[in-house]
Amino acid sequence: MFDGKLQVYSEIGVLKKVMLHRPGMEIENLTPELMNRLLFDDIPYLRVAQEEHDAFADVFRTCGVEVVYLETLMAEVLQDKATRAIFMDEFIAEAGIVSPYRVAMVKAYYEAFEDAEALVKALMTGIRRERITFGLTHSLADLIETQYPFIIDPMPNLYFTRDPYAVIGNGVSLNKMRTLTRRRETIFAKYIFEHHPAVKQHQVPLWYDREDPYAIEGGDELILSDKVIAIGVSQRTDAAAVDLIAKRIFHAGQPFETILAFDIPKTRAFMHLDTVFTMVDYDTFTIHPEIEGPLTVYSIQRGDHPGEYIIEKEHMELEAILMKYLQLDKVKLIRCGGKPGIDAGREQWNDGSNTLAIAPGEVIVYARNHVTNRLLEAAGIKLHVIQSSELSRGRGGPRCMSMPLYRDQL
Repeated sequence: MFDGKLQVYSEIGVLKKVMLHRPGMEIENLTPELMNRLLFDDIPYLRVAQEEHDAFADVFRTCGVEVVYLETLMAEVLQDKATRAIFMDEFIAEAGIVSPYRVAMVKAYYEAFEDAEALVKALMTGIRRERITFGLTHSLADLIETQYPFIIDPMPNLYFTRDPYAVIGNGVSLNKMRTLTRRRETIFAKYIFEHHPAVKQHQVPLWYDREDPYAIEGGDELILSDKVIAIGVSQRTDAAAVDLIAKRIFHAGQPFETILAFDIPKTRAFMHLDTVFTMVDYDTFTIHPEIEGPLTVYSIQRGDHPGEYIIEKEHMELEAILMKYLQLDKVKLIRCGGKPGIDAGREQWNDGSNTLAIAPGEVIVYARNHVTNRLLEAAGIKLHVIQSSELSRGRGGPRCMSMPLYRDQL
């Protein structure tokens, strides 16, 4: 039973609770014509993707990690009828339904789902145009025919639970996603953190709000220690969002003293910081060879007064940055694919450097990244290997597919 407690002060502390989303019928609503709009490069085969995801969840359970599902938590929120009514109005508005006539028809479609979890899955799936027959009205917008196949778009990226929000310390960064197609995803987290009975009792602080003006995504937020946070300024995260998070975290008296803002290339290959850089042990990291640097990093240090900070621009190799701020004598950088070239390019495409630590020196990886996996094992890292022929088609690895809710402190 989810108790609502949140605590994440590292990337590698023993994982106790994690939130996942099992891929659902939203994946079946991907088509070749819509892949670009919905941020996919290929279409996963749902049945096999679910089998692979179930095996992923079983790794956690075998290792003593409590697994909670996004769809289950949201269903528990919607058991309250008053909350459900408010949520439905907001969800339909964010889906772009503006005609009062169509709003009423869509609302009636969703109200037919009496079971709360079935409703949540229907919300995630989207509505195909043939599901609702609109009659004649006096609105031109309602009468104009369109070939677009959906009344409400599906949300196929939801199985990447890392991005819509991130637990940092004992608070939450409720993110504003860069793309419109993913922005609606954060509404589920909003209602879970505001209305779930287990979460409400803990008064969770909010480091970022989905209504804030700048984009930020969870794949760019890494907690390197209880003193140091790394955030990528990337294709999906704005520098101004890092400013806001820094002010709020430093004002709240959290133990964090430094936020490292990594200025990384604004390309899909470097979409998020965690696609090119993850932590697997106290002094060991998986990296894309092209991120070694020299890098431009902005060190944001806590000031003398609440909410104040000092920024220093540095141009250093990744190894030197990590040694300096994590106070390490040396670090191990395990290069995805071993070195720049064919193996690195292929395994980076399949998220070879996007590992998830469930304890220091113990990580979950995709089987297909066999070159990188051999290097990890040679470095003494314990691997839990999962199949990923279908999950990887969404261009995200084990870290992308998981949101740690509670880790033991180191």
